[in-house]
Amino acid sequence: MRNERAKSIGDYIREQREQARISMRQLAQTAGVSNPYLSQIERGLRKPSADILQQLAKGLRISAEALYVQAGILDDRPADSGVRSALLADPELSERQKQVLMEIYESFRKENAAMTATDAAEAQAEAEAEAEAQREDDEAARDPWAAAAYTAEQADAEEAAAQADAEQVAAVQDAADLQGVYVEPRVTTAPGTPAAGEPAAGQPGDGLSRPDGPAS
Repeated sequence: MRNERAKSIGDYIREQREQARISMRQLAQTAGVSNPYLSQIERGLRKPSADILQQLAKGLRISAEALYVQAGILDDRPADSGVRSALLADPELSERQKQVLMEIYESFRKENAAMTATDAAEAQAEAEAEAEAQREDDEAARDPWAAAAYTAEQADAEEAAAQADAEQVAAVQDAADLQGVYVEPRVTTAPGTPAAGEPAAGQPGDGLSRPDGPAS
């Protein structure tokens, strides 16, 4: 794996050097390394250090990050989708333009990653809230004391409503009394029963004759 990585970085350095039309001797002098050492790097026989890569990046006029990624120094970074490599390898772009485009590209990636993380957190919070509500419902269904308490509360509420209705009726009656209006209570009597104040059958005033008693 190490040899494959070294070969990969060596091939990449050679490709960048050829695209920039820089000789191996010129690049070696700029990077401060010997010509044989640079040749070994390009052939994959030697793996350059981070300092050597930085010097080579200056000589190639490219970003040192590109060499770090190719060399595996930045393995913990997201995998290169090809955009970075294409930007850094484009000979028509200046180093400043490459850096600006890289920064814009990275800002978009970070923004999208933050939005994805936010959406995931909101979905997780909603799922946890639903699970908690379901758990409370299940506990209430399994707990007979909770059901009894609910029934008692419901009964108290009904009793309070009935008392409020009675108080409202009493208030109406009090208002009628203040106005001098008598509200006759309704009395239900059985059929054939005389109303209050009326004589019963056979009593004086009922319009019936009574037999005379024995003559004295």
